[in-house]
Amino acid sequence: MMSVCVDVDVSSAVIAFRPAAGEERCLPAGRVPASALLAASPWRTFRWYFGQRHYSGTYWSSTTGDHVIYESRLELSCLIRADFEPDVRAMVAQPFLLSADVGGRLRRHIPDYLWDTVDGPVVVDVVRAERLAHPDVEALCAWTSEVISSLGWDYQVVSELAPVRFANIRFLAGFRRDWLVSSELRETVRLAIPVFIGHPIAHAASAFPELSPPLCRAAVLNSLWRHELSAGLDEPLSSSTILERP
Repeated sequence: MMSVCVDVDVSSAVIAFRPAAGEERCLPAGRVPASALLAASPWRTFRWYFGQRHYSGTYWSSTTGDHVIYESRLELSCLIRADFEPDVRAMVAQPFLLSADVGGRLRRHIPDYLWDTVDGPVVVDVVRAERLAHPDVEALCAWTSEVISSLGWDYQVVSELAPVRFANIRFLAGFRRDWLVSSELRETVRLAIPVFIGHPIAHAASAFPELSPPLCRAAVLNSLWRHELSAGLDEPLSSSTILERP
């Protein structure tokens, strides 16, 4: 997809962003620090109206400890996946408006997300797999990629994840809120993790006769979400799923 050729003048690239809601700043792309964009308000927020085609909303992220907006179910799936990734440290929706001279014409684009990762900033566009080969989408992603790469940042186009894997991640997301499991129980499970390795989830959930198995199971699944434990996610999770080292 990124092999399409575009004539983009990266020196003309400009980034407009909102340091706070209602404010606006516009600078040459090379002069905008990623930290300013990671603290910015969304450039564009979603609207609700009768008959709209997209499903919009907010997702509470355990990574940021705050809500992040999305404009479609595919964007929601992208957020859940990013929230699960241990390398992602922050995420911002609709982070900025990017403008550049492409083939002699001014082009504008608002990327869907900006992630702060251990390897640096990642600008993300969410595109359905069936649209990836559309010429307009290819050209848009190609010139955006060139500009973002010129800043030393990474650019990714995200589509649908394998259904079973995403279903497992979405299920584990139900246990992402640490405060729903007592800190004492989470610590008890954390200390027992070496004993759980190589055993099924059911074994870990019933390892403490004096404690409620459903609560223990919730703590184990919270540990899976936090990557304190690991498990094969390419097969449906079940009580018989074997726990592994992260």
